[in-house]
Amino acid sequence: MDKAKTVDDYFNAQSEKAKKALIELKKCILEVIPDATELLNYNIPAYSLVVGGKREQQIMIAGYKNHVGFYPHPTTMEKFDAELSEFKRGKGSVQFPLDKPIPKDLIMRMIKYRLELVLQGGN
Repeated sequence: MDKAKTVDDYFNAQSEKAKKALIELKKCILEVIPDATELLNYNIPAYSLVVGGKREQQIMIAGYKNHVGFYPHPTTMEKFDAELSEFKRGKGSVQFPLDKPIPKDLIMRMIKYRLELVLQGGN
């Protein structure tokens, strides 16, 4: 994929399934943080939880062939580890397969948790 210039470009370059899942993730983020700033970071969509938020104050999402990636931060992944056990995970990320529903309630609780940590000035 060519380097996207906007988040919409990024979404539109994805398969229909990946685009739909990414839009669901975006809606979850914006439902919790309506004024989150949308940007591209590392050439993938990112949402700054606070104005001018640096990388650790952002939640990132990405589309792939068989899954979407959700990157909330390692501290958030640790907190929700047991609830995420059915998904493939990395230190700061989780993969949601495109052939299963996106767990919106869980994702929104993860976003709220991450926002609380950022607002408290912690990791």
